[in-house]
Amino acid sequence: MTKAEFVAAVAEELDVPKNVAAETVAAFIKVTTELLKAGDKITFPGFGTFAVSARAARIGRNPQTGAELKIAASKSGKFTAGKDLKGL
Repeated sequence: MTKAEFVAAVAEELDVPKNVAAETVAAFIKVTTELLKAGDKITFPGFGTFAVSARAARIGRNPQTGAELKIAASKSGKFTAGKDLKGL
């Protein structure tokens, strides 16, 4: 499903015009991104949790040459499915 298809589904579910649904989806994405960047965790009971996951620095290998290379530590967003989504 694309973002446009998702916006259309939200518009139909809420019985609002697509531009209103697009603004709602954009606001959700913006707020979620800002909260995760601030290090917060967002929990929707039954649906799931958005959180920041940290990965430690490590040594990797170039698959073509076999040479070692340093992979820097990083953080990224992570979604963990809640009870209602598990087992789908």
